[in-house]
Amino acid sequence: MQSFKVRELRSTDTQSLLQFEIDNREWFESQIEARDPAFYSLEGITAHITDYLTGLSSGLWHPFVIEDGAKKIVGRANLKNIDLAQGCAEVGYRIDQHACGQGLATLALNHLIQAAQTRWQLAWLFAEVYADNLASRKVLGRCGFLAEDKPAQGGTSRFIHSLGRTLPGRSGHNH
Repeated sequence: MQSFKVRELRSTDTQSLLQFEIDNREWFESQIEARDPAFYSLEGITAHITDYLTGLSSGLWHPFVIEDGAKKIVGRANLKNIDLAQGCAEVGYRIDQHACGQGLATLALNHLIQAAQTRWQLAWLFAEVYADNLASRKVLGRCGFLAEDKPAQGGTSRFIHSLGRTLPGRSGHNH
């Protein structure tokens, strides 16, 4: 069985992250909103990594990558829009299409939950998932997130599930 490792995003991940995103572009765009085409370039991915690492240093983001045994990026996971005053953040993840079904989304999500509790002392995590993305909804449910349906934003007809999870250890947060 192959081993996988979750670690923080690094500035040196430019080439491997770009390859991961290009290889999975069509797959991701079938599951989530498409990125700007400029993202899929060395300049675009460099700016993206810089933005995420700046967000990490300012406490707004916590970006991770998932590597296989050969140190190839096969997934990403992020705590996004970290709000320390409210004790909450959004979770997001992307898994290589050819690595699906190996528990990587669950590994990523459990890593985000752990980072949210230990590094950021957060009380609440949430995610937004298209209703037809059954795999992500299942992973989120398995990791303790509960669904609350709401209409999609931006005029799209796709229905979004908003899922949330309370984290133990910090009180006084109500979402």
